[in-house]
Formats: sequence, structure tokens, C-alpha cells
Amino acid sequence: MNVPNTAPELFTWEFASDPYPAYAWLREHSPVHWTKLPSGVEAWLVTRYGDARQALADGRLSKNPAHHAEDAQGKSKTGIPGERSANLMTHLLNIDPPDHTRLRRLVSTAFTPRRVAEFAPRVQELTDDLIDRFAPNGEADLIHDFAFPLPIHAICDLLGVPREDQDDFRDWAGMMIRHGGGPRGGVARSVKKIRGYLAELIHRKRGDLGDDLISGLIRASDHGEHLTENEAAAMCFVLLFAGFETTINLIGNGTYALLRNPEQRGRLQESIDRGETGLLDTGIEELLRYDGPVELATWRFATEPLTVGGQRIATGDPVLVVLAAADRDPARFSEPDTLDLTRRDNQHLGYGHGIHYCLGAPLARLEGRTALETLLRRLPDLELAADPADLRWRGGLIMRGLRELPVRFTAA
Repeated sequence: MNVPNTAPELFTWEFASDPYPAYAWLREHSPVHWTKLPSGVEAWLVTRYGDARQALADGRLSKNPAHHAEDAQGKSKTGIPGERSANLMTHLLNIDPPDHTRLRRLVSTAFTPRRVAEFAPRVQELTDDLIDRFAPNGEADLIHDFAFPLPIHAICDLLGVPREDQDDFRDWAGMMIRHGGGPRGGVARSVKKIRGYLAELIHRKRGDLGDDLISGLIRASDHGEHLTENEAAAMCFVLLFAGFETTINLIGNGTYALLRNPEQRGRLQESIDRGETGLLDTGIEELLRYDGPVELATWRFATEPLTVGGQRIATGDPVLVVLAAADRDPARFSEPDTLDLTRRDNQHLGYGHGIHYCLGAPLARLEGRTALETLLRRLPDLELAADPADLRWRGGLIMRGLRELPVRFTAA
């Protein structure tokens, strides 16, 4: 890894293709670094593992944008585009206890080990169906044809979105993750469409409750939990948003890392062929650490002066914990820039830490594990069909994922 000698330029297209040398420089020379983001907002970047864990669990760093010292225009540049105008702000990524505790409790039952295990056959069905569609072609774009539709349909099933409406969700979600690649204002328009649809779906389900998450939220509200319609819609929205893009990137980044590391991929494939699960279990965690789906944790704002990594942070300052940098910190991980699917001491921060640890992590792990295991089992000669230098990574501050992943294989 070629670490720059001087302060690197951040958040360029070149940086997006491989941010790890720049993060190594920051860890060494400026571990809590004040910078201007592409939006014009200034924020602290926290890059060392120990500092990152401290910041993620520090109650003085609020998730509520109301604590941002900027004016209303500055506040509008943080968070998910369009969520403010669509009245979708009251969700788990934007609130603190006690509201966070109350809302998290309401949806946590959907992500228990038992519920996730019950969902496994549906995830396998979706995975096989998607592979069936492109396997006869001998080539595919694994992002468009596989990694994107799999979590969209899974999270829609979990929420209770009828199958006949899921293609609309796929179109809206596609616009949301295109970031700078779509028409101006397209993300905000998609968010508004999702908001309108969720409000209508919640109203419909009140008269026809099922076993899905939206029905569960309605039942909780009817039993005195005081869940407003805006809270219910915002909750469903953030589960959709966080639940599909992270899994797209886990599958895409994970497959790409395996294709770029043939020795590791070969060991995993042999393990799968023998019907073993141990290497797949540790391998998923290593892929989350090595090139995880979430590059920066979502926004935090200092509610009082505090010190992180020896750096004084003022009240109202935004703080962004760089998970990708922390998970390559040599002070925590041996040979951090090496992919080692057998790594066991692997308390990575890929899904966060503390009370905001990703609620949907068990489902994302199930989908990622099922997708990778099935791909390697059914398409054993899968290989990259493009020069890595020609691949492009999606723009955006929080997530890290490929725009496309062309592959080829023997047509089945």
C-alpha cells in the first residue's frame, strides 16, 4: 500500500477507488482530522480503532441533527437526502435515548436470531432465483443482476410490501443509491415517493394485519406504545435504506475481494465444497473488516466540549467515525491490509458499536453468507470480466460500494 508523504486529498473519485492509503496517513499524522466535505459541511474524521470505539459509544455525541452548530441550511446537508422535506427524520439514525430506546425495542423482534433463521429459506429462494436468471448467459453484472435485487426483495418481504409493488420499490431504491449518477433531485423525489407509499401501505394494513414488520408496528401502536404514523413511516424508510444498501455492498465488495485474492477464494471454495461452515463464518467477518459496506458511520454532533484522541471537539461540531480506517488500524489488527478469511480476533466495527449497533446486522450477514456461498457453489469458475482500474465506485459519503461488477463464468 502506497501511503502518501503529504496530507492526501480526500473524497475525490481517485480516493473513492482506494481510500485506504489516505486513511493510513490520517491514522499516523492526523487521527482526528478536521476537513471540509464535498457538501461544504466541515466535520471531524476519527480514524483510529480505539478512538472510533470511544466515539461510537460516547453519549455526548448525539445522533440528532438539532445539535449541529450550523444554521438550517447547513443542517440540511447532513443525513439522507430528502428525508427532512419528506418528514422522515424521526428514525433510529437521527435520535437519542429515550426515543431511540423505545423505537429500537419495537423493531428488534424482527431481527432476533429465531426470526432471521425463519427467513433463511426465503433468502435462499431469492438467491437461487436470481442466479437462475443469469446463469445461462455466462456473464453478468453482479451488482445489477444479483447484489442489488436480493436485499431489496428481502427487506420488502420483511416489511410486508406486497410482491406486486416490489418492482416500484426497486426503481425508487435504485435512484437512491445512484447518488451523483442520476438526474438532479432524483434522490429526494424517490424519498418522497417512498414516503407516500409507506403512508398508504400503513393505512391499508390497519385493516388487514399480517406477520410482517409494518403490521407489528401497528399492533405496538394500538397497544399503547404511542408510535405515530410519522415514526412508523420513518422507521420503515430507514430499515429499507439501511437494510438494502449495506447488503448490496457486502455482497459486491465481498465478491470483488475474493476475486482479487484467488488463494483465499480457493480455500473458501474448497471448504464450501466439503460442506463445511467454519471458514464461511470467519470469512464473512473478515470481508466486513477488510472492505466493508459502510465507510463512515452516520453523523454525530457534540452536545458539549469533549476530547477524542487528544483532540478537543467543540459543542455543535459534527463527528464522523471512519469505520474503514479503524478496521485497518495496525494497532488493533495484525497485517490489516491482508485479507485473511481465517482471522479469529476480529472485533471489527463494520456494523458499528454501542447502542447504535446496526439492528439489521443478523439479516445482512445471512444474506451475504447465502449469496457468497451459493455463488461459489453454483458458479465455481466465476472470474472478474473487467480491469480493476476500470471499475467505478458509487459516490456518497457514508456507504462504500461498486457501481458495477462484471463477471464471467461457464454458462449453466
